[in-house]
This record gives sequence, C-alpha cells and structure tokens, in this order.
Amino acid sequence: MSKLKVDWPRIALTSGEPAGIGPELCAQLLAHHSFECELICLGDRDLLTTRAQVIGLKPPALIQHHALRERSEAGQIAVVNVPYVLDLLNAALEGVANRQFAAIVTAPLQKNIIIESGVPFKGHTEYFAAATHSAHPVMLLVADQLRIALATTHLPLRAVPSALSIGNLLATLNVMHHDLKNKFGISAPRILVCGLNPHAGENGQLGDEEINIISPAIALAQAQGINAFGPIPADTAFIPRELARADAILAMYHDQGLPVLKHAGFGHAVNVTLGLPLIRTSVDHGTALNLAGTGRADCGSLAAAVELAIKLIHRQRATN
Repeated sequence: MSKLKVDWPRIALTSGEPAGIGPELCAQLLAHHSFECELICLGDRDLLTTRAQVIGLKPPALIQHHALRERSEAGQIAVVNVPYVLDLLNAALEGVANRQFAAIVTAPLQKNIIIESGVPFKGHTEYFAAATHSAHPVMLLVADQLRIALATTHLPLRAVPSALSIGNLLATLNVMHHDLKNKFGISAPRILVCGLNPHAGENGQLGDEEINIISPAIALAQAQGINAFGPIPADTAFIPRELARADAILAMYHDQGLPVLKHAGFGHAVNVTLGLPLIRTSVDHGTALNLAGTGRADCGSLAAAVELAIKLIHRQRATN
C-alpha cells in the first residue's frame, strides 16, 4: 500500500549541464515514472520545456526556475552557463539546509567546462563536501546488492599510489561503516578491501602499498570494531564467493571498481555520496553530449537514484 501523500518527501532534482542529456532525462523521468515523493526539478523553465518538446514530451510540471545565462544548444557546452550549473547545486543545498528538501538527486554535469571557467571543481562529491564542511566524502556506487566505494576518485592513475595513506583509508572505512549502518540499515557491515597492485602486491614483490598502507589501515579499522578484511587481489575480489561475504567493497581507484559495477548494473546503478550530513544520489553516467536532444538517452539510472533517495529518507526518518 502506498504511503499517504502527506508523508511524501520533497526531493530536489538538479537538471545538470544544460547542453547534456540532463534536462531531457528529467522530462522523461517525470513523464514515464511515478514516485512516492514530490520531485522538484531545478533548472531553466524554457530549457526544460524546449528539450521536452523536442523529444515529444510535456515539460516537468514542478520546476524551480533558475535562468540560464545564455541560451543553450544541445551538445554545445558553453562556459558562460557555468554559473547557472553551480546555481542549481547551491539552490539544492540551500533547500536542504532550510528543510525545503529532504534529499538531492543530481543529473550529470560537465566537469571540464566548470574547470575551464576558473572554478577548481573535482565533481559533485567534493563540491557538496566543501559546502557542508564535510571532512571526508566517499563515493559509493550501488547496483542492486553490489556496493563499491572508492578510496580515490577522479585522479590520473599515476597519482593514485601517492594519494593513498593509512589515515585516509582509515577515514574512508569509518565513513563506510557509519553510513552503511545508519543510511543503509546494515547492522554490522562487512567491508572487503581491494589491494592496489596485481596479486595484492605478491608479498611485496609487485608493490609494497599493501604491506605499508592498506594492511595497517585495515588492522586499525578492525581495532575500532569495523569488520574490514583484505587486502584482496582485485582480480578475485568480485567473484561470487568473495561478494557473498561482503556488504560493500572498497576499491583503491576509479577504474578498479567502476567497470565491474557498470557491467553489473549500467542503466540502473546509482552514485551515493557518503560522509555528508544530507542524502545525495546521482546517475552512474556522464552528460552524453552526443545524445543530447535525440531522445535516445535512458533515464533508468536517474529513476533508480530517486528510488534510492526515497528509501534512504524513510530509513533516516525511522531512526531519528
């Protein structure tokens, strides 16, 4: 039985990069899906109306209007509209702070154009963390029961080893443990930790990060009561036997964990930011500029992000 509408949470849906698929995904979402929430789409009203009409849909009914700086063409990013993109994020954050919204769901944005504008921008995760003064955000990707967190996020591969430290890994394990318990309702989370090197370093023959950094961090986490184990070689960490004994996996870098996640759940996987004093979920894909305005983009991941946000909201309400 559906919950009474009076209990439905209000969620901010930011429409993302105006030249990308975000605006039309929002239109698809509200045209083809129904949710037990009040979903408010943040974006330029004319943009959302135009993109919806191009793909044969009605525009979203619930729009919080934020004006573009300059008209946006599908597939053509423009640095002049970067302040607009950031306006959407700031408005969503402000809405959570004043209890207008219970969660934020984000459509994709284009990081490179934001950086080109002069704003030092690493992504939604880091932006929301800075805005909420959160010391250690963690990116978690979810596809059904598969949960993969990242020790490092958007870094060149050559920068990953130097970004790993005992302190950072321990902080990540603490955030995972806390939020898996408190946001996902897992009473005693089991966290499988991947190694960095092939064969998890082969006892130091193929790298010593496992010996000097990863294993000590796991030991300290265990001493704090966190059920973390490993390091497990990444080429066997995702086999069914290992997955069966873990509630979440901590991968050392972006392309160690995400190819598996996207193979298992592309199109319905969700990006969740742990370590924030708010609920934020997002899609598992980018702006797909080549698909913008064609109607061929699939809103499945965005729909899954909304559904997960609703579940996390109700779990939060039940525990408060």
